[in-house]
Amino acid sequence: MDAVTTAARPGRSRPRAVAALLGPAFVAAIAYVDPGNVASNISAGAEYGYLLVWVIVAANVMAALVQYLSAKLGVVTGRSLPQIVRERAGRPVRLAYWGQAELAAMATDLAEVVGGAIALHLLFGLPLLLGGVITGVVSMALLAVQNRRGQQPFERVIIGLLAIIAIGFLAGVVIAPPSPSGVVSGLVPRFEGSQSVLLAAAMIGATVMPHAIYLHSGLTRDRHGRTEPGPARKRLLGATRVDVGLAMVIAGAVNLAMLLMAAATLAGSDIDSLESAHAAVRDALGSWAALLLAVGLLASGLASTSVGAYAGAMIMEGLLSRTVPLLLRRVVTLIPALIILAVGVDPTRALIVSQVVLSFGIPFALIPLVRFTADRALMGGDVNHRATTWAAWIIAVVISALNLLLIYLTVTGA
Repeated sequence: MDAVTTAARPGRSRPRAVAALLGPAFVAAIAYVDPGNVASNISAGAEYGYLLVWVIVAANVMAALVQYLSAKLGVVTGRSLPQIVRERAGRPVRLAYWGQAELAAMATDLAEVVGGAIALHLLFGLPLLLGGVITGVVSMALLAVQNRRGQQPFERVIIGLLAIIAIGFLAGVVIAPPSPSGVVSGLVPRFEGSQSVLLAAAMIGATVMPHAIYLHSGLTRDRHGRTEPGPARKRLLGATRVDVGLAMVIAGAVNLAMLLMAAATLAGSDIDSLESAHAAVRDALGSWAALLLAVGLLASGLASTSVGAYAGAMIMEGLLSRTVPLLLRRVVTLIPALIILAVGVDPTRALIVSQVVLSFGIPFALIPLVRFTADRALMGGDVNHRATTWAAWIIAVVISALNLLLIYLTVTGA
């Protein structure tokens, strides 16, 4: 029995009916609390205090709309964003499109495996290469849950890891509460020099991820299938808005907690890596706070690399109509990250480069998403409202421009 039918059973209360439909957005939200977010948010708080609070808020508001549009596309059409791109593009375009999407997915995986390896090094002193192998093995176990038990058990595991991530990063704010006046002042949009612009671009680039945009449409497709127009679809879209709203509030709170913790306790510290951030937290807040941060980082790496591999498989299946066993794909995409760790590349530098590579993929995901959800022939009566389309185009332009700026500033060293 599908989720829509189950939720609509007589006698089931409306809150329980809505709760039965939640889950896909929480899986996609893992992309918003991955190790790349940890690095950029803690660096921003340590260097600029509360200055860039508004960036966190703006990035999550934009991400919420983007993720809802992706989820809506899957609900209304019963197809994923990559599938619709395949249907509307010729073979050469499909292959090129898959190439850039695959590159972005691999860059995502690199950052997440490296983040997990760093967390294991901080917790247990393990060599980074061994930590990378363990991260890969655990992520394969998580993917085996999806492969053998289905999507909903996988969603529950990921939601559990999201809870651990939230506890790990919210703990610092509880131990050392931020300045209320500082938080309020940080809501006023402004910059202080080119470095703050670079950090803002990195924070937004680490927030809106191309693989999460592709993935969410496929998650709702697999969870709910295509729902015909009518009351059932209306209820499902309403539940999807709740799903996205709750997931993005949690992701936004975690991101904000990272920045506020750094602003309150690490201001003036030289934070140039996740290791230095961990050491600074230990010195400022004690060993328990540092332990919780490392545990949160580990959960982030494990969950995000599993979700990233899942997204990569969905992208390939959608664009090429080729299915590779999920666990085999996990092994293949793990290899570049392990090579990076084996040859001794600075892990922080690897994280930065991965974010730059990700930046190239943002427009390729955002622009088709806005076009398709604004297409009445495709979406029918659930086509975007004109104001929604305008807001989505503005977001697409802003995020794409900031990611291009991030690439330029990183390459030129400005």
